[in-house]
Amino acid sequence: MPIITKDSVQRRSGDGALGSFEALLFSESGGLTQFGALVEILAPGSASSFAHWHEAEDEMVYVLDGTVVLVEGDSEQEMGTGDVATFAAGVETAHRLENRGDRPARVLVIGTRATRDRVHYPGHDRVQLIERSHGEERRWTKANGAPAKPLKG
Repeated sequence: MPIITKDSVQRRSGDGALGSFEALLFSESGGLTQFGALVEILAPGSASSFAHWHEAEDEMVYVLDGTVVLVEGDSEQEMGTGDVATFAAGVETAHRLENRGDRPARVLVIGTRATRDRVHYPGHDRVQLIERSHGEERRWTKANGAPAKPLKG
């Protein structure tokens, strides 16, 4: 069993429409395929994703450090260190985290990895189709099924 250190963990970072972030990719670093686990570091003013919900995958977030705002449907709730939120597969309420504070926030994100999933982005008329039976393939459509360009965060 490999030990993943701060020096060996795979990382992803970016600065775009959702703001600046860094992700520590634990599942990818350890070769796991059945669930995803990562730490997302959100800079002030950043969001974790576009608001979305999954048809087939459960998600959980645990705030390790800092403060974020959970935007879920039409409601907003502040989450601080030690707070947890869960999102069951198939619940048609879009969610995302926003860092509205003045310092970075660190959030542990864990989710199942279904063989097939549809991720809905209702505020953007987009659906991401994920197929993992032979590697990983992602396609984007509009809500009506017509082909569409991917969302760029």
